[in-house]
Amino acid sequence: MKGYDFYIVPTPIGNLSDITLRAIEVLKSVDIIACEDSRVTQKLLNHYDIRTKCLSYHKYNEKERVEQIVKILEAGQKMALVSDAGTPLICDPGSIIVKELRKRGFSVTALPGANAVVTLLSQISREVENFSFVGFLPKSEQKIQKLVTDYEDKNFVFYESPNRVLQTLNIIKTIRPNAQIAIGRELTKMFEEIIVDNVDNIIEHFNNESPRGEFVVMVFANNNLSQEYEIEKKVKLLRDKGFTPKDISVILSELYGFNKNNVYKISIGK
Repeated sequence: MKGYDFYIVPTPIGNLSDITLRAIEVLKSVDIIACEDSRVTQKLLNHYDIRTKCLSYHKYNEKERVEQIVKILEAGQKMALVSDAGTPLICDPGSIIVKELRKRGFSVTALPGANAVVTLLSQISREVENFSFVGFLPKSEQKIQKLVTDYEDKNFVFYESPNRVLQTLNIIKTIRPNAQIAIGRELTKMFEEIIVDNVDNIIEHFNNESPRGEFVVMVFANNNLSQEYEIEKKVKLLRDKGFTPKDISVILSELYGFNKNNVYKISIGK
């Protein structure tokens, strides 16, 4: 196996058996494991009899840890980065150190492994493969409403906490009262639950029982949107980029086959 300076290692999102043989091998072979919470990581290490020492690395000390990690690697030691659960850098710390290490010429690699988004989507039937992942939603209701509106023509996926999920679903309902939702919680664990239903029924379901566990949510694209709606969204995007109505009409007719005159009229507000 080729040796690297720094390994990004996914860890199970719930079920401790969901770890690859290579991940165990790497965690045993490196000199230090950078982790969010050593108490959480230690449970995994103990389970697989991994004796590698840990160094805390989380969102509150990322910048402070950079030089320390660089010195460790310059001394010839190897490191791995893990998060509490899932894949580092996917809504978890790691971006700052990886950027710095690549800039300084250290070799960095990532192992494949557990990810909550893929775990949900792999068991949800969708008409199209493409989707947009937006991470954790903003706290502002107005910003959530804007996201729901902006992504109405796409499947979009996000993470949500149990104490916010009902509030978020109700916000979605105000914008898209007929929205279809796929929601997963406690993925890979004993009480895993997957629901695909309209937003009203899902709200009712969680009103009847207190939501627990971390949630992954996909809002299905609205397939009933008119062509005019699609044109308006694309026109706005190009207009914001500084294109003229004439340019926009040519671009959209060439790329999507829209009627050039219709696009032009929409572009100038007629």
